[in-house]
Amino acid sequence: MLDFSSNDYLALATHPHVVEAFRRATRVGSGGARLLGGSHREHSLLEEELAQWLGRERVLLFSSGYHAALGAIGVLARTVDTIYSDRLNHASLIDGIRGTHNERVVYEHAALPPRALRRSGSLIVTESIFSMDGDAVDVRAMLADLGEGDVLLVDEAHALGLVGREGAGHARGLDDPRVVVMGTLSKSFGGAGGFIAGPARLIELLVNAARPFIFDTAMPPALALAARVALVLIRDGDERRARVHANVRRLREGLAALGFPVIESASPIVPIVLGSEERAVEMAARLEAKKIYAPAIRPPTVPAGTSRVRFSVRADHQNEHIDLLLRHLAACIVTS
Repeated sequence: MLDFSSNDYLALATHPHVVEAFRRATRVGSGGARLLGGSHREHSLLEEELAQWLGRERVLLFSSGYHAALGAIGVLARTVDTIYSDRLNHASLIDGIRGTHNERVVYEHAALPPRALRRSGSLIVTESIFSMDGDAVDVRAMLADLGEGDVLLVDEAHALGLVGREGAGHARGLDDPRVVVMGTLSKSFGGAGGFIAGPARLIELLVNAARPFIFDTAMPPALALAARVALVLIRDGDERRARVHANVRRLREGLAALGFPVIESASPIVPIVLGSEERAVEMAARLEAKKIYAPAIRPPTVPAGTSRVRFSVRADHQNEHIDLLLRHLAACIVTS
């Protein structure tokens, strides 16, 4: 089937250099938590290289982006009184916030209350590119509105590898210790794992206080090695990024010509919001019958009344793939 569901945006999960790095592994598991016997040279090297790429003092690896969210929010929450969260934040961020005892304010999407209306010394949690709508927030403007005691946690899961210099995301170049970056190795990196990047003092605090780091078995060192190879390809990946963005433009322009509402964004996430679960499931089934895989997204993943079919655009999609998808979507309109 023609796949429009995967978040392997740069098609690195099957890149021969990345696969070969994984095959060169001399062991499978890490052997334990990082603070016991599970810390390996590949972990430390990847953390150093990620920190340099992102322009942060230090990076700490977690076994997944989900664990990174739980660990970082749980620790950062101890340093503030109130947490502000975008209404459309990913479940990992929501679950991390729910696990705290702080006062919580869920604000309307991309509409953080101005500093004068917020409590001082707050944790603000947002994605940079949102996983279901594909739109982006202005992280630089959010930084400009931070109070002295505020902390901004930015989930760059769907931005890293795709935007910014060398694909280093929206927060690259925001040289401020109040900005903490969360990322994943499971999307543009084509692997698995997650990380937090920020000031050295914060990372040291996470090492000693983040339960999803302390008590979780470390990611396999082979995955860390593969991620290091992927990072080299990402940093030198302007051509791959250009292909993704060209594919996104082709799809968005085609959808607009068919009458579908589309947002202006460089994100590789392109949804068609259909409203009811039934309509989303029906369109996904029609596409699947034509050998195109783009599953319906329904509550609780998205709010009620916003069920959709979500397309993830990748560097290895060809023009004919995009055009085939558009032809079948046009047929769905005719027969609906």
